[in-house]
Amino acid sequence: MQEPVPTRYVIETRDLTKYYGKNRGIIDVNLQVGEGEIFGFIGPNGAGKSTTIRILLNFIFPTRGTAKVLGMDVLRESRKIKRQVGYLPGEVDYYEEMTVGELLEYTTRFYETDCRRRTEELLETFELDTRRKIHALSLGTKRKLGIILALLHKPRLLILDEPTGGLDPLMQKRFFDVLREEQKQGTAIFFSSHILSEVQKRCHRVAIIKEGRILKIEEIEKLRGNQFRNVRISFKNGNIPDIDLPGIIHREKENGTLRLFFNGDINELLRVLTHHELAGLWLEEPTLEEVFMHYYEKDES
Repeated sequence: MQEPVPTRYVIETRDLTKYYGKNRGIIDVNLQVGEGEIFGFIGPNGAGKSTTIRILLNFIFPTRGTAKVLGMDVLRESRKIKRQVGYLPGEVDYYEEMTVGELLEYTTRFYETDCRRRTEELLETFELDTRRKIHALSLGTKRKLGIILALLHKPRLLILDEPTGGLDPLMQKRFFDVLREEQKQGTAIFFSSHILSEVQKRCHRVAIIKEGRILKIEEIEKLRGNQFRNVRISFKNGNIPDIDLPGIIHREKENGTLRLFFNGDINELLRVLTHHELAGLWLEEPTLEEVFMHYYEKDES
């Protein structure tokens, strides 16, 4: 029987910090992930994503700060936590001489719940042959096995570290379909990735991490739409005037067209443009990748 979750936060960290000797891991990471939420954790390789996950799973100890998973302290109650968490690591490594079926049977012994029916469903979904030896599996097939191992005990929290590496497009679609069903049933999903398009399509909120520090935590829609706009302006005479307004983050001129990345008052921009003869005006919401790069560039300036 799974223990009840005693808090509405499935992940909660306070000033979580990890140093490897003098080398930085993460610094003062503060996160709160709610029940049933799909939470994106994005940043380039080396930003601190995997370090954070390893602390949450008690694979490594923090230098300072605290972390709770499902309302329980990750240091004192690690065994209870792991019964209710499904984890897909960035790199999978299993007992090479086992068959898929033997590994699945071995894994189910760690859980009190009966995993047989769920395991069969997942094997069918991901088209995995239980007779095959682990050492004979391709990277993508090992990834499918890792997904099944993370899901077979119906966890309350899924922690996924770069989950789609090696999966072909069909299996990626099936994987995200399965995640959607899990989330509908109340499972929270902590989704670490450097592939921004995956996060943009599927997460409720996102944390941006750089060099071990959280730069921003925001709802996806607010992050994309919170005054940020891609603006493209073409001028009738082909001459591009100098437009200087608060909120112009980046500008680019090309063939009579001015492109702006803009987060100022759009009405003020329109008032300025009324003094010029326009051939066209386009305003678009930016992609998450464009917003992400803005925060990284802003932090470097």
